[in-house]
Amino acid sequence: MNRIEQKMLSIKQNNEKAFITFITAGLPDLEGTKALVRAQEEAGVDVIELGIPFSDPIADGPVIQNASYESICRGTNLKKVFRLMEEIREEGINVPVVFMMYYNTILNYGLRAFAKKCKQAGVDGVIVPDLPLEEQGALQEPLNEEGGAILIQLLSPVSGARIPVILEGARGFVYCVSSMGVTGQEAAFHKDAVTYLSEVKAACKIPVMMGFGIRTPEDIAPVRDIIDGVVVGSHLIRFLEQKGYDAGALKEFCSSFKKNLQ
Repeated sequence: MNRIEQKMLSIKQNNEKAFITFITAGLPDLEGTKALVRAQEEAGVDVIELGIPFSDPIADGPVIQNASYESICRGTNLKKVFRLMEEIREEGINVPVVFMMYYNTILNYGLRAFAKKCKQAGVDGVIVPDLPLEEQGALQEPLNEEGGAILIQLLSPVSGARIPVILEGARGFVYCVSSMGVTGQEAAFHKDAVTYLSEVKAACKIPVMMGFGIRTPEDIAPVRDIIDGVVVGSHLIRFLEQKGYDAGALKEFCSSFKKNLQ
């Protein structure tokens, strides 16, 4: 059981909703990212998705696309983010961290080298939005062998009959996309979101999280009794941009969001 699974168990035992955040690694810079991670841990964030910047983030809308571009311009790359993770763990930060990234970055690094480095650096999970289930084996095998990071599965409103297949062997939590399209769509949930999420919940043995377009705890009202938690990304990136990436402001925002989510 890794950090994600331990956290999910604790949340369930306390009858809480999980609060998962997304920030882009390398913004405002690597030291600034470290401060933001620490602030979120102190605020009670349950899991942090750390976005690895990529030139063609096809699942992301303009807000995260721009953040990725800005981070690349600052020289951020996977090797530097791994070193950042090592420093985070050395400094005693224990919040579960998931890398949100695209498959080409992993291929370029080397699948086995990537899996080994995740274990070494204290990365707890990986989300790869452009890696379909049928092609996950080459990455899943070394991740399983290393016993560190787990591959988090994504589902969408059109997963349909594939839901049980995708969920077979899934660990940590399942990330349910709330709508068709890219991130940051302002809570414009799919018209069949309730039915879709209910089907996932019925078939799922692990916590069900919903992301894409969530801005406030009130946004999840239609599905609150179905899901186990939320992922907030684009809205958080906008907030950080407006606040100049101030760690204190982020801590206050996350603490309030977590409290009002319950």
